[in-house]
Amino acid sequence: MKNSIKKYIAEFIGTFILVLFGCGVAVLTGNILITSIAFGLSIVAAAYAIGDVSGCHVNPAVSLAMLITKRMKLKDFCGYVVAQIAGAFAGTGVLYALLHSSTLGTANIGANALDTELGITACAGFLIELILSFVFIYTILGVTADSKKSHMAGIVIGLTLCFVHLLGIRFTGTSVNPARSLAPAVIAGGAALNQLWIFILAPLCGGAVAACVYSLINKK
Repeated sequence: MKNSIKKYIAEFIGTFILVLFGCGVAVLTGNILITSIAFGLSIVAAAYAIGDVSGCHVNPAVSLAMLITKRMKLKDFCGYVVAQIAGAFAGTGVLYALLHSSTLGTANIGANALDTELGITACAGFLIELILSFVFIYTILGVTADSKKSHMAGIVIGLTLCFVHLLGIRFTGTSVNPARSLAPAVIAGGAALNQLWIFILAPLCGGAVAACVYSLINKK
């Protein structure tokens, strides 16, 4: 099997794990701390499972940052994004089937949403997601730049994802990942689709800013 195909399959599997377990725990518990830990542990598990194969981006915004910093080629970027979106839909589909067969129902399958009770507007939500994505992806760029840190990268990235979720869940549900937000919104439909643009565009902008800042400050 060609290396590129292996990478795409790995990205599919990694994103499937992230969405199924992260969103699944969010739906089942509704607890900010537990959900944050679940998303973080999902990344840790995926990183040590597929990191050596694809780098475990499992996030189009991360792949965009890697493209901008010239750590990957355009062809692989496109392949990664398609695989990530497919993995997210597969994970959401399995979660939907599990919820449908239970007494919980499928009214909530982990779609992101602005907390209107807190008065979070679209502009505020966009800014929050941009900042969270910047912090998350800037950390990824830093910890993956040095091969000496590679054995710790999965843990650091997982803890950082947990960290940004702790702040962001109450405001937006925390996306920082367009694929993770796209699949639940499309399957849920309705109101989730109206705000979807925020959870696609803001993480991509955050990733692009992180890549530019990293290239300006960190690169020697």
